[in-house]
Amino acid sequence: MKLKLDENLPAQLAVALRRLGHDVHTVLEENLAGQPDTAIWNAVQAEQRFLITQDLDFSDVRRFRPGTHCGLLLVRLHAPGRLALTERIIALFTSEPVDSWSGCFAIMTDHKLRVRSP
Repeated sequence: MKLKLDENLPAQLAVALRRLGHDVHTVLEENLAGQPDTAIWNAVQAEQRFLITQDLDFSDVRRFRPGTHCGLLLVRLHAPGRLALTERIIALFTSEPVDSWSGCFAIMTDHKLRVRSP
């Protein structure tokens, strides 16, 4: 799966997702850190990648309507430390059919996952 990790996610997450066989780019590696959300979103769309972020600016399902993009996972953990983020996202990617989420808008919390399909 082609993924892009926003700058608010730990670098070790990219390493762990690559070990699972995913093609991962990060905002930090591409020198997009600090850029406006529109620049990040345009890069994600140009590369046809699935975005993983904690940024609430990407939380509006009306703006990021399923089927109008390659996919988006908004992560909302109560205590989003680096280890907790990495463990929870890796658990999701090893237990859920994430490869079928193309075009979906997903929200993951500590105890729930909601996936809106196109």
